Amino acid sequence: MYTLAFDTTAAACSVILLRDGKTLSRWSRTMEFGQAEVLIPQIKNILEEQKLSFSDLGLLAVCTGPGSFTGVRASISAARAFGLACPELPVAGVSAFDAYLPELSCDEIAEKNLVVIETKREDFYYQIFDGGLKRLTPPAAGTREDILAQLKGGRKTTVIGDGTERFLMQPSGLSLHCVKMSGGIDVYNVAACALQQFDNKKIDFPKPVYLRAPDVCVK
Repeated sequence: MYTLAFDTTAAACSVILLRDGKTLSRWSRTMEFGQAEVLIPQIKNILEEQKLSFSDLGLLAVCTGPGSFTGVRASISAARAFGLACPELPVAGVSAFDAYLPELSCDEIAEKNLVVIETKREDFYYQIFDGGLKRLTPPAAGTREDILAQLKGGRKTTVIGDGTERFLMQPSGLSLHCVKMSGGIDVYNVAACALQQFDNKKIDFPKPVYLRAPDVCVK
């Protein structure tokens, strides 16, 4: 089965095509702006390189954020549009928090596992998972102090995500089990999480993960 996945929620645009879980083609470019303009052409290029059309796909996956307000809207709008054009094609949404978890090996998983995502503001996006990687908290935006308050108790903690470096710049008082700094989400993980949804017959329709209001102003 062919799986197409893409992500524009952070400072990059990434597209990947898998066949039975193995990568056939992938493309990624770091970019602060303009992801919406390059996403569709790159999807088209990858499918043409493999001589495929959307009717050949068995699953479409998209990262639902949190992240850039415009980036989240761009990728989810594209995924939903493809779903409308191809009603038989399952379309799965994968949160950025879930997409980071496959980076953890069994020995890196702790009693509490914090996924912390950069907001480029004073706060962070975060979610906490238990030792079985089940959700202990809902996705949220909060300050460093807000997050540390939920991790108190002396339990071993693993921290992962592109906000890890800034989060741990000051002493945290946490009993750290593993620290994994990341430059961003691996789009392969978006596809892998969507395939797991597909196998479990519990596909999450793409819904944007908005954890704070967009910053807007009058020009």
